Amino acid sequence: MRSLIVLLITFLIGYNAAAQITGTVINDKNEPLAYVNVFLENTYTGTTTNEDGIYELNIKKPGTYTLVFQFLGYTTKKLELDIKAFPFEQNMVLTEAQISLNEVFVSTEDNPGNAIIRNAIKNRKINLNKIKTYTADFYSRGLIRIKNAPEKILGVELGDLGGGLDSTRSGIIYLSETTSKLQYLFPDKLKETITASKVSGDDSGFSFNTALDANFNFYQNTVELGVQVVSPIADFAFGHYRYKLEGTFYDDNNNLINKIAVIPKQKNDRVFSGYIYIVEDQWTIYGLELEITGEQAGIPAADNFVLTQNFKYSAQDQIWALMSQNFDFQYGIFGIKGNGKFTAVFSNYSFNNNITKRNFSRELVSFVENANKKDSAYWTVKRPVPLTGEEIQDYLKKDSIQLVKKSKPYLDSIDRERNKFKLMSPITGYSYQDSHKNYRIGYDGITSKVNYNTVQGYHINSGLYYVKNYDEYKRYFSARANFDYGFSDDRLRVNGSLLYKFNNVSRATISLSGGITTQQFNEMEPISPLINSVASLFFENNFMKLYDKSYLSLGYSEELFNGFRLFGNISYERRKALFNTSDQVFINSDSKVFSSNNPLDPTAFGIAPFETHNIVKLNLATQINFGQNYMSYPNTKVNLNNETYPTLTLGYEQGMGATNPDYNFQQIKARLYQNFDVSNKGRFGYNMRVGKLFNAENVAFMDFQHFNGNQTNVGMTGTYTNVFNNLEYYRLSTNNSYFESHFEHNFRGFLLNKIPLLNKLGFNTVVGFHNLSTTENKPYQEFSIGLDNIGWGKFRFLRLDYVRSYQGGYLNDAIIFGLSFFN
Repeated sequence: MRSLIVLLITFLIGYNAAAQITGTVINDKNEPLAYVNVFLENTYTGTTTNEDGIYELNIKKPGTYTLVFQFLGYTTKKLELDIKAFPFEQNMVLTEAQISLNEVFVSTEDNPGNAIIRNAIKNRKINLNKIKTYTADFYSRGLIRIKNAPEKILGVELGDLGGGLDSTRSGIIYLSETTSKLQYLFPDKLKETITASKVSGDDSGFSFNTALDANFNFYQNTVELGVQVVSPIADFAFGHYRYKLEGTFYDDNNNLINKIAVIPKQKNDRVFSGYIYIVEDQWTIYGLELEITGEQAGIPAADNFVLTQNFKYSAQDQIWALMSQNFDFQYGIFGIKGNGKFTAVFSNYSFNNNITKRNFSRELVSFVENANKKDSAYWTVKRPVPLTGEEIQDYLKKDSIQLVKKSKPYLDSIDRERNKFKLMSPITGYSYQDSHKNYRIGYDGITSKVNYNTVQGYHINSGLYYVKNYDEYKRYFSARANFDYGFSDDRLRVNGSLLYKFNNVSRATISLSGGITTQQFNEMEPISPLINSVASLFFENNFMKLYDKSYLSLGYSEELFNGFRLFGNISYERRKALFNTSDQVFINSDSKVFSSNNPLDPTAFGIAPFETHNIVKLNLATQINFGQNYMSYPNTKVNLNNETYPTLTLGYEQGMGATNPDYNFQQIKARLYQNFDVSNKGRFGYNMRVGKLFNAENVAFMDFQHFNGNQTNVGMTGTYTNVFNNLEYYRLSTNNSYFESHFEHNFRGFLLNKIPLLNKLGFNTVVGFHNLSTTENKPYQEFSIGLDNIGWGKFRFLRLDYVRSYQGGYLNDAIIFGLSFFN
């Protein structure tokens, strides 16, 4: 308690000492107004009010200033202040703007709102190109609340979420702040240097509130928000929106502002609703208040998002600059409900300066040294938006709790509770954790680890593990042992691995593994143990083909430089054929029997597809992420996906020293893949592989190039760019040259949302094409069309596809039932 009081007094002293111009903004009903822009006239020095209507504007010296209060839907007010000493208090009452249609000639031939939007669209690129470069200061604050949190979710205890929950299990679960310096170069280069970062309850944490994530530019045709959402002034906006002129008013510079209602034509389209304010004659954005549902944004856990932007005009630069932005949301899923907000303030702009491409690299975000170590005095001076009472309390509470939670007695007490061995632990698993020494040791249990195949019969898989973390998880060591016992073949197979991660920049890792295991002939393991168990026990199909592998393997990987990662692995393997030992089924059909475990011949019972042998295998590969951007944290590098460019992998594989010389071989291979949004027309992805095996005429079958087939009619991935859904698993495997390609486009409602009645379902159309060419066979093709996002409410995880295949003519067709967790 004493430390809490000291912290509170220190905070309040610092708060008052740093305050410059402060006050509260209310409306004529005495209600506080949140997100009001408050700035000095003819400057980019400004702030915004918090949720309680309180603002704080820090200026360096006394003098005469004109203070401007601007808020969408309210009359802008200016006050000339003669400030002789600080702190200086100035409250303000704003009245709603008198919006009328008297200033606009209403034509009977056209909706006046349409005419205004057409002018805004016509001038969209002109306004977009006005800002060639800029530098600015950026501030962001993020807050996420939870309401009536359950004790458990899917059997997992939530705890107190870092001390954020009160007696009703409600409260703030995330609060953070960021200050940074921005550099921008048209059209899309944005570099951010974070000068300070603060996370409530974590004095070593880094917030994820960055300008990169707050970069919503409505002069672009689409706005990235989970999916590409159509801007109300996009070139093709009239295909998605209706518009209504609500009225007009004049701002403080006598500009006529048009308030336009933005109305979606289709409920489930990727569009906003709300209001956009357009400046007459200039046809620029004065401000906007737009909303989108979580379903529309492709984020079903969210109920809705509300985005507000406010702009300020500079006569000197002849630019309307974004001054503040607020992103509010509501969420709810699995009984968890809450809300959140992210507030951003831009200030101290300098436009069209001498910034060039030389100022930029692939590093988009960086942190200055000790950015997360700034004290409360720093934040009191630099924070442009004052904290609310709720936020102050959260900081005080969690920062105080943090001191306790870092102590060894507290960590030991938490561990004692977590480390209790329970009655069901032998089945569900057990973990022992030492939070002070930062290690964990445990046992997997056997829940969801019991499966069936015809080689082992019922088999149980479990394991032991040990993980030791260093340097706040930047380095770690892990050790693991896996145990797999088959009841039908009465054999216990054991394998294990050791892995060490050297750092969190190049993420260099070295691993050593070995033991005995059952391995699918296709090392990409196209069929899961669970799906195979169902297919075997209920439908008498044993698609999984296995062999016995004893091995010792050494691996290493590291990103040698940005976007270029190297992988290397050398292993010594003993391979031995396996045969069916079980014919257990739940539903028996007299007309069917299990096929053999020989992937070359389903009727070759007891005949090995290869002879037992030993071999040394070498694998070398590189992964090249063209145009890879990244964020630099202290001693950490976070790579960012750049959808503009594809990813290329190059590989070399060699089998050598085999006890059967015919089994030695070499292979070279390459893969190119990419996924990207096609404006408002959905998302496109492709995946292509090419390769050739040398000296492989008599190579063992597991060293053939195999292709991911699917004979179960069940899809388990969000996209199908790595599988042939109507191809037998090993029918086209090759030991020569090959080329495979997959293309898929998800229209994400672009088509179905235009069809009456169907547009109410919220389904997405997906089309695909797949091709496989090998030396020995005619080209194989698949064409598919399907529906994604099938379900109800927030639960839309189902996908249904019709697939037709050809190989020198029509082969057959199939229906694929898929589980998809991506829109």
